Amino acid sequence: MVLPGFLTRTIKLLLGRGDRPLHTQAAAVATLVLGAVMLLGSYAVVAAERGAPSANLTSYPKALWWSAETATTVGYGDFYPVTLWGRLVACVVMFVGITTYGMITAAIAAWFVGREQKRQHRLAEAVHDRVFGGERRLSADAEALYERFDRLEGLIAAGGRRHPDHGDPDP
Repeated sequence: MVLPGFLTRTIKLLLGRGDRPLHTQAAAVATLVLGAVMLLGSYAVVAAERGAPSANLTSYPKALWWSAETATTVGYGDFYPVTLWGRLVACVVMFVGITTYGMITAAIAAWFVGREQKRQHRLAEAVHDRVFGGERRLSADAEALYERFDRLEGLIAAGGRRHPDHGDPDP
């Protein structure tokens, strides 16, 4: 059958990588739970509303549309449960829908924040490398200057004569 293969591939796609952040994994699981709740809720609300006076959720396609608009909190009002059990199913679909969309929104926000934090971290590393890399260069330059000053002091102390280890021998 095509549907179980599709569901299997979808689940593997959503949950397949273990290196995903926790909020992404939670949003994926919540999405799968929402799909299942919408499918089962549609069936349950049709069963609960069957035979009720003034029931308008009398077929599975209508109930699927109702569960989609209920989970997304759109609620056009074209379909609604009239029995106690139908309204309890509606509460579950609403709760799971609100929770899922909240988790998806949080995962998207966390992705944006994570990207900004990575950018700021790279910027801080670049500044650190510039500052401390420059400090190392300055330190090497300062060391070379100290050596030159030491040679100059040695020359001055020797009365201007060069020592054999510093270049030309004494004439």
